[in-house]
Amino acid sequence: MLDSYLPILLIAVVLGFITQGYVNSSYRRYSKVALATGQSGAEVARQMLNAEGLSHVGIEMVPGRLTDHYDPRADVLRLSEDVYNSRTVAAAGVAAHEAGHAVQHARGFAFARLRQALVPTANIGSSLAFPLILAGVFINITQLITLGVIMFGAGVLFQFVTLPVEFDASRRALAALNTGNILPVDQVKGARTVLTAAALTYVAATLIAVMQLLYFLGLSRR
Repeated sequence: MLDSYLPILLIAVVLGFITQGYVNSSYRRYSKVALATGQSGAEVARQMLNAEGLSHVGIEMVPGRLTDHYDPRADVLRLSEDVYNSRTVAAAGVAAHEAGHAVQHARGFAFARLRQALVPTANIGSSLAFPLILAGVFINITQLITLGVIMFGAGVLFQFVTLPVEFDASRRALAALNTGNILPVDQVKGARTVLTAAALTYVAATLIAVMQLLYFLGLSRR
């Protein structure tokens, strides 16, 4: 099992290295480009949320790097210290993207709702899939492998649903940056580069998950 799984593991490592490197280099590059309007990431997010009628959505600063996220349960946008305070193109892009998730939640975006509904199942699947598959292989019980594959499949479904959610949040962010007088045309390109790099990490993760799922399906049929 281990020998045949090594190529997938190698592809995962290489893809992860490439996509993460692209994200980091893009973010570093545009973190050095000052926002023409002089707004901080938090101010950009606030402007976008207010324009969408979401002045009630809170914005908080959290520790860490690129730990930015929207919490739909608390209806709060949480921005990393760099993004919250920085007045750069990179910060504007990331902040607007997270604000895009808040807009999705408010508008009842179907894929966002589905993704949220899948969270418990995906969490359980990610915790139990590998132990079940490994146990099934070592004690030669096909039913355990099959159960593990089903649980792993739930995680793959979650990742597939995540793709349109992330792409749509970036689309909303770029539209707001374009029409909200936040970024001049020449700086919108930089924000798009940062968001595209981030999106590629989700695409790579989904591709790797599909390869793993196909491999595990093969195991369950042996």
